[in-house]
Amino acid sequence: MTNPRRASSTTAQIFAAPLAIGIISALGLTTALLGDGVWDWISWAALSLPVAVAVVYWRIGARRAEPR
Repeated sequence: MTNPRRASSTTAQIFAAPLAIGIISALGLTTALLGDGVWDWISWAALSLPVAVAVVYWRIGARRAEPR
């Protein structure tokens, strides 16, 4: 059976998620410099986003690689 052909993605669609993660990470680094207390919590939340995304996609890749 042939695979259905995927529609091509635009440049904006390809780079939207990485750009958003980069902006959120930069905001996390900035908030880490601004102060203590709530600022620290905001920075930890923002800087944990790339790690969480990596873990999710790592788990998806591991599931796809399992033999059937």
